[in-house]
Amino acid sequence: MRLFISYILSLLFCATVCNAQEVTVESKIDSIAILIGQQAHLSVEVSAKEGANVVFPHFKRSQYYVPGVEVLEETSSEPVVSDGILKVSHSYTLTSFDEKLYPLPGVKVKVNGKVYTSNQLALKVVTCDVDTLHPEKFFPPKDVQDNPFMWSEWTPLIWSALAVIVLCLAFAYLLQRLKHNKPIIAKIRIVKVVPPHQKALNEIENLKKVNFESTDDQKEYYTKLTEALRKYIKERFGFNAMEMTSSEIIMHLKANGDESMMNELQELFMTADLVKFAKYSSLLNEKDMNLVNAINFIDKTKREDVPTEEKIMPTLSDDEKKTNKNHMVIKSLLWLIGIGASLLVVYIVYNAWLLLE
Repeated sequence: MRLFISYILSLLFCATVCNAQEVTVESKIDSIAILIGQQAHLSVEVSAKEGANVVFPHFKRSQYYVPGVEVLEETSSEPVVSDGILKVSHSYTLTSFDEKLYPLPGVKVKVNGKVYTSNQLALKVVTCDVDTLHPEKFFPPKDVQDNPFMWSEWTPLIWSALAVIVLCLAFAYLLQRLKHNKPIIAKIRIVKVVPPHQKALNEIENLKKVNFESTDDQKEYYTKLTEALRKYIKERFGFNAMEMTSSEIIMHLKANGDESMMNELQELFMTADLVKFAKYSSLLNEKDMNLVNAINFIDKTKREDVPTEEKIMPTLSDDEKKTNKNHMVIKSLLWLIGIGASLLVVYIVYNAWLLLE
């Protein structure tokens, strides 16, 4: 019975020793002596079975590792697994501002909930030697100096300011389009415009191609000839010659100060009235003479500065204005532009303040 109990105890002891040997915690420091304010790096490496849960102690910035030694930062490396062994390392950056030899106790690491302590280390902090025999080598603190001006620092702010100007112009344009209930981009049609004298000459040219012989034909001929002249006079001189008598047209032309071929034009209208209303039959040479007089009147009174193209702006009906979906688009763009411009202004002001500070 005693032999059996001794055998069981031996097995338990061996299992405990083997389990303890499965986890190793080792501490190293890259420098055992530093000057005041310098830094040293304490690294802790843990070896355990694959899948083990390893937890290193955490220190806040400027927290004391031991009194007089501060922890500035800590970093962890990626765990490495090889042949079923997990290796994890953790590093602590230490510094001190008091001259002394500091004993560094072992780092306590939890592996699968059990605490393991690494080996102890030491850190010596020394001061710089001061040459008290040569005080002339001591220099006073330097004055505050201005930083040199650098375009590279201001370039982003200049481009941002230009972007704000562009956004403000776009905001004003969209606000104007919204106020007048117009689309963002108006499609303007450009159509060719035939000058008034060219229209009249084209109609007269078509008359020359038709043979008018009978009295009814002559009536149609003079009706079309005088109609072409009336249209030309209306567009050229600006009064409604289509609704006037021949004498009224002559009076308006004389009132405008245009005396070019008034007698010939008056004779043409008189002949036309006789043909249309008195069944007068003009002679062939008389018809040709009236045609030539009409062409000469147009040539002498035509304007050469008449534009040959006309821009036609799009218009919306009342129903289209009420149901125009451009309102929502313009309002959304106005909001986006306003927010973007505001953010850019804040960015410019903040960075300019930092540069001028």
